[in-house]
Amino acid sequence: MIKNKISLPKINKFFLKNKISIHEIKKFLNEKGFSIKKQNKKINDHNIYVVSKTFLVSLIVISLFSISPILINFTKQKMIYSKDYANNSKNNLTKVLENQDAKLDSDLDEKYLFDDIFEFDDLPSDTVRLSAVTIQELFKSTDYNLKDIRKNKLVKPISLTLLPNEIKKIENSQKRKDLFIQIILPLIIKENNYIKSDRMKLFRILNKSKNTKVEKKWLANKFKQYGVVNNDLSTLKIRMDEVPISMTIAQAAKETGWGTSRFALEGNALFGQWTWSGKGLRPKGADSDSTHKVMKFKVLQASVKAYQRNLNTHSSYKAFRSARAELRDEGKKLDSLILSNYLDKYAETGKEYVKILQKIIKQNNLTDFDDAKLLPSSIELESLI
Repeated sequence: MIKNKISLPKINKFFLKNKISIHEIKKFLNEKGFSIKKQNKKINDHNIYVVSKTFLVSLIVISLFSISPILINFTKQKMIYSKDYANNSKNNLTKVLENQDAKLDSDLDEKYLFDDIFEFDDLPSDTVRLSAVTIQELFKSTDYNLKDIRKNKLVKPISLTLLPNEIKKIENSQKRKDLFIQIILPLIIKENNYIKSDRMKLFRILNKSKNTKVEKKWLANKFKQYGVVNNDLSTLKIRMDEVPISMTIAQAAKETGWGTSRFALEGNALFGQWTWSGKGLRPKGADSDSTHKVMKFKVLQASVKAYQRNLNTHSSYKAFRSARAELRDEGKKLDSLILSNYLDKYAETGKEYVKILQKIIKQNNLTDFDDAKLLPSSIELESLI
C-alpha cells in the first residue's frame, strides 16, 4: 500500500488549478462503482477524498509516462549540444557504428566519399617532379631536418606534390627513409589540421541552440564526406577525427617500400587503396578475373586525404574508430601502437600486417612525430617549391 500525505484541501486546490470540475470527479467515481447520494454525505465525502487521491496519483504517474519520451529526447539533445559530450556510452557507440556502417555499404559509394579528393584532378597539369638531390638541397637550405623535429616538434610547411624517381636509387636505407618521412610528414600534419579544424567547428555548431543556413549547409556537406546517413551527429563526431601521424607514416612506408613502389611513383598512391571505378593502376601479377585496381592520384596530398577518409568511413575500420573514440573519452592520446591493432583488415595478412606496422613504428621511433606541429606557411618557403 502506498501511503501519502495528500490532504483534501490540496486535492481540491489541484482540481481547481487544473480546471477539473466536480462533474468530472463524480463521473470518475461512478465509473469506479461509487454511488453518490445526498443522504449519505459523510460516506460520499470520504469516497470522494479516497478516490480523488487515487485519481491524482494515477494522473501523476500517467503524466510521467507521457512526458518521459520528451524528457529522454531533451536529455539526448543536451548531450549532443554539451561541450563535454564525447561518445560516452561504449554500448551505444558500438550500435551507432554498426548501424551506420551497414547503411554506408548499401547507400553510398566512393564517388560521394571522395568528391573533394577527386577535385585534385582538376588542378593544372604543370606539377614538376623534383630530383632527390634538389629536394635534399631544399631541405638543407631551409634547415628542415628530422633531428630538430624530434626535439622541438616543429615542421616546416614544405608541400611537395610528387616523390622523386631517384628515391629508389638511394642505397643508404636510413637516408632513403629520412627523405621519405620529410616529404610526407608536412602532408600528413596538414590533413590532420584540416580534420582538427572541422572537428572544432562541429563542436561549436553543436553547442549553439540555433544554426545559420551556412552552418547547416556545412554540416550537410560533412555528412556527405563522411558517409553519414540520416544526419546522425554522434556518428559524424566519431568519424571526424585525426589519424595518428606515426601510424600514417608506418602504413605509407609499408605500402610503398619507403616510397619506392610503382604505385607511389606512377600514381602517387601512398597507401595502396583499391578501387573498382576503372581509374587506377592494375597490380602486376593480378588474377585475370580480378577487377580491382590501386587508386591513383594527381598529387601526394590527395592520397593522404583519401587514406584518412578511408579509415574514417569504411566499415572494415569501425573497430579502429571505436577504439579511437574510447581514447578520446578517457582523455588519452591517440596511441598508434594501440590503434594499429585494429587495422588487421587493411591487408590480407591480418594480424601479421599489424605486427609489421608496430615494428616499423618502434624501430624508427615514429611516435616522436605524433606531437609535431606544422609551422605557418611563409612566402619565402613557398617560393622555393
